Amino acid sequence: MKKSEATRLNILQKAFELIYIKGYQTTSIDEIIATTQVTKGAFYYHFKTKDEMGVAIINELLKPTFTKTFVEPLLQSQHPLDSIYKLMHEVLMDNEFLKVEYGCPASNFTQEMAPWNITFTKALNDLSEQWENAMIVSINNAKGAGTVKPTVNAKEIAIFVMSGYWGVRNLGKLENSKSVYLIYLKGLKSYFDSLQ
Repeated sequence: MKKSEATRLNILQKAFELIYIKGYQTTSIDEIIATTQVTKGAFYYHFKTKDEMGVAIINELLKPTFTKTFVEPLLQSQHPLDSIYKLMHEVLMDNEFLKVEYGCPASNFTQEMAPWNITFTKALNDLSEQWENAMIVSINNAKGAGTVKPTVNAKEIAIFVMSGYWGVRNLGKLENSKSVYLIYLKGLKSYFDSLQ
């Protein structure tokens, strides 16, 4: 990796960590520069504006991680409902980066930026659609294989899972407790058991 590429990646990673903890609107460029220990010139060499950097965080950091975590395992699964449940359990209970008190990074970005910035909205919507489509494809494949009831609506399940995940991450953030995660996971397991 070239020095300039390493600098850009460092800025994105450190900015993402700050934004995840503090929020996008309240994280200043000066704080990002101080944390990354780059000059203002170096920051503005890579990003014309804070919003350009924010969209780069979504496209260059969140999207690859999101694809690897939320999409690829589903597309490779023979039992998508089990895979979705395991994924939800892992990201809610076991993931060390995703802290209960800070919620979901993608959801936080959506709440802060989607109403105000069309570029953010599009980038975040792409993430959401990618996850939704992966669930729909994998559930429809499972219906064809007979591991999921043929009468289930794959899109309905996908929307239910996504809205439940983002909602429970926000409840966890409000209560600063994973106890609501356990309730969600129990309900999700019961729901999935009824579909098989």
